[in-house]
Amino acid sequence: MAEELLVNVTPHETRIAVVESGVLQAIIIERHQKKGHVGNIFLGRVARVLPGMQAAFVHIGLERAAFLHVADLINLPGAASTAPNDEGELAPGIDRLLTEGQEVVVQVTKDPFIGKGARLTTRLSIPSRYVVLLAGQAVLGISQKIADEGERERLRTFILARQPALRTALEPGAEGPVWPAPDPPDGFILRTAAQGVSEERLADDVGFVQHLWASIRERLARAEAPVVVYEDLPLVLRTLRSVVADEVERIRIDDREAFEQVAAFASEFLPDVCGRIEHYRGEPPILDLYSVEAEIQKALERRVDLKSGGHLVIDQTEAMTTVDVNTGAFVGHRNLEETIFKTNLEAAQAIARQLRLRNLGGIIIADFIDMTDPEHQRQVLKALEKGLERDDARVSMSDITSLGLVQITRQRTRESLEHVLCEPCPTCAGRGSVKSAETVCYEISREVLRSCRQFDAKKILVLAPPAVAERFLDDSSAGIAEMQVAAGRPITVRAEASYGPEQYDVVPL
Repeated sequence: MAEELLVNVTPHETRIAVVESGVLQAIIIERHQKKGHVGNIFLGRVARVLPGMQAAFVHIGLERAAFLHVADLINLPGAASTAPNDEGELAPGIDRLLTEGQEVVVQVTKDPFIGKGARLTTRLSIPSRYVVLLAGQAVLGISQKIADEGERERLRTFILARQPALRTALEPGAEGPVWPAPDPPDGFILRTAAQGVSEERLADDVGFVQHLWASIRERLARAEAPVVVYEDLPLVLRTLRSVVADEVERIRIDDREAFEQVAAFASEFLPDVCGRIEHYRGEPPILDLYSVEAEIQKALERRVDLKSGGHLVIDQTEAMTTVDVNTGAFVGHRNLEETIFKTNLEAAQAIARQLRLRNLGGIIIADFIDMTDPEHQRQVLKALEKGLERDDARVSMSDITSLGLVQITRQRTRESLEHVLCEPCPTCAGRGSVKSAETVCYEISREVLRSCRQFDAKKILVLAPPAVAERFLDDSSAGIAEMQVAAGRPITVRAEASYGPEQYDVVPL
């Protein structure tokens, strides 16, 4: 389906809305004072090596040290070992590859997230419009979205004809990876946008990314750790670089300076997209189109209403995200099984959209309503899989378990929409609930008796929020009288409007 990109640029943030058939599918937000680091290349310094975790912490100039696992190491000095990495290759232990204080060239694959440092790799990749250069990795890949075998062979032949060292490394019988690895040739991945592109334009793109990698190597030779040596493009240009021309109908930008920057970039690198870039001059704010602002607010709520009357309940935690499917007000027309099937079918499509819209990553558990018909289960899974196919992030899913659960994993490279726009509630500290007035009353009673035993005070003053004070005085007046008798001193309760629901003070006087 044709997509439309709405780009809202302000002095403080950039927001890009992906709209498909008039419906918001994704929103990308980047605060200018808190830019992401994914794709940036750093010269870092190893701060700590942890053999027990087969990982190291690396200082790259950010607030927290970043995390580097042994499976993400390549071309580093070391001795052979019998311990395989995640790809099954024999690799030495982390303590034989890295030492504290050592300088190492790394690239950020995941931004810092909820108190965790960034995730790093030494497998450097530099994307361009049509290709991705894999520094020092003798690999040739072609996007799986290019299904035509003839086109895949054309692209493969094009790269190998111009990269003799890579062709030699990939020839049958060539030696596989060894540790320490020799200086291998750079590899390439042909992106979806390369399909049907002329060899002349492909050659220009390959030359550009090779020249960029050469300039990065020059900066590395002069740099002192920790320092960033390559920063990826700004958000708008990164998004434009990933655009597949056939999928995007129009790109509207509400800022004149950003529009001119994007137009100049497209003129040089994306001539097939130039005619679709517009400077938005409309009266309403650009994200009021298609009710985007309202959809963003809805994406922060737990409940997602379905057209049928059913609804989803989405709960995001640090460990995983759960999605519960409910029939709600939908009672159906024929029988219970048909009602459940229709609700689950609509929920599958809504879940796929919500994962992309909210940018939910990691482990997602979808709790569908139990279905007894295997054909209904198959159709619901097919609808969910079809919806997830349009996601730019890597997504995998399991079959429906006996409990009606579907396990989904989605690549997480940046914070979710909720973590970007919200912060934990200062009252409940992120629990999502507060203690009842009755519970707080009982806590105060215990604290009053404790204070009477500890302090030789003539009387006790209790300061509490209005709801608690009212309940204490109206419903528990007998309890106060009993406490006064037990304590042998008067107890006064006073309401404080500025106190939170769980806040109180017991003051001996």
